Amino acid sequence: MDENDMAFDPAMGTSYQLGGTAKEIIDMIKEGKSKEEIAESITKTYGVDPREAYVDIHDSFTKLKLYGLVK
Repeated sequence: MDENDMAFDPAMGTSYQLGGTAKEIIDMIKEGKSKEEIAESITKTYGVDPREAYVDIHDSFTKLKLYGLVK
């Protein structure tokens, strides 16, 4: 991820523009936070249902792994 919140997948030659929440999630992943910790933070920040936040975070992790953006 660069300073413009763009992520690049060299294997696919694809760039991704990350929105605010996606950038927050990636920043928390880089900090070593767990899915549960990230979901809790998103819940507090945006006032969403904790279960919904966890499902969304899990889906985000799956997509980020699929695209090779996280390990």
